[in-house]
Parts: sequence; C-alpha cells; structure tokens
Amino acid sequence: MYKVFVGDKPIVLTTVVEKETNFKNYLLNTVNVVKVIRKLNTSVLSEARLIHKNEDKLIKKFLKKLPNVIAGGGKVYNDNGEVLFIYRNDKWDLPKGKTEGKETIEETALREVSEETGVAGLQITKPLETTYHIFKRNGRYKIKITHWFEMKTSFAGNLYAQQEEGITKVEWLNNTQINKVLENSYANIKLLV
Repeated sequence: MYKVFVGDKPIVLTTVVEKETNFKNYLLNTVNVVKVIRKLNTSVLSEARLIHKNEDKLIKKFLKKLPNVIAGGGKVYNDNGEVLFIYRNDKWDLPKGKTEGKETIEETALREVSEETGVAGLQITKPLETTYHIFKRNGRYKIKITHWFEMKTSFAGNLYAQQEEGITKVEWLNNTQINKVLENSYANIKLLV
C-alpha cells in the first residue's frame, strides 16, 4: 500500500477493495487522476483508493499518470538530538528540493538541506521512506517523489533561511517543539517524524 497526498488527503494505492464509507474506490488502470484530485479538493471525502490486483505494480502504474518531479531531503539531527525544520508557505517542513543535472539522490538531499538552511558538515546516516505528493504548477498537476535521508551534523553556526525559496525560518526543534509544530505541517512530514 502507498499513500500519495493531495494536500492532507491521501490517494491510497492498494490491492484491497473495501466498502466505500468516507472514501471512493477507483480502478487504477482506468482512473482519471485529475478528476480524483478535483474530487478530493472539493468534497468531504477523506481519501480516494486506487485499486490494482498486482501489488508490485501499484506505484509504477500510478507514477505514469502524471509528470514526476524527483527530490531529495533530510531529517537532520544535531548533537543535542534536535531536528532541523524550515518554515515555508505558512507550514513547518523538512528541507528538500529537486535534483539537478546528474547528481545522485543523496547528493541532492545533502545540497538542498545545506542550501535551504545554511547547515554544513552533513552526513547521511540512513535512508528513510520515500514520500509522494501531488502539487500544481503552471496549471498542471505533478507528482513529487521525495527520497528522504536521516542525517547528522555537529554544525553549531548560524542558520540561514533561503528566502528566494520562500523559507522564512530555520530552527532546531526538540521533541516537545516538534509535537507542537506538526499540528501545522504536511501529512508526509507527519509520517516521517
């Protein structure tokens, strides 16, 4: 099962057909994804479910439905066990961004975290989940596929918000603060944290 978010509402990719209650079932092979997105955005439905018999083909078939944007990002810990967060578009988020040129996804994640926050000395400690969300640019829907990595750093310098990317704050947050800011964050980020 996979979840692809449209705002905070998931499109669930699954092999299981359940009786519809506060969601609607669609067949993955024949679904018009744009109509599903519009329905989620304009109705009280809490989710949509796209059904396919072969679990191994769920995400592959879905990703062919819309243009893909590949991104890398980080859940960064400092020496105090705090996590690095950014504030952009009136929501708390983790730093991430699109791949450039022929860089690997790990290089993308390290570069983007550093560019968006000013943090140096980053080391990837392990890969995390890949998240999926749908956004609209220039009138077209796209799927952002974000490959996340847990990172660590001993960086103790000044944090820098990359304002040209719409970032207005960068902060190290402890567990208590994280629980509070997650109330104003994205569903994908809640899954990662």
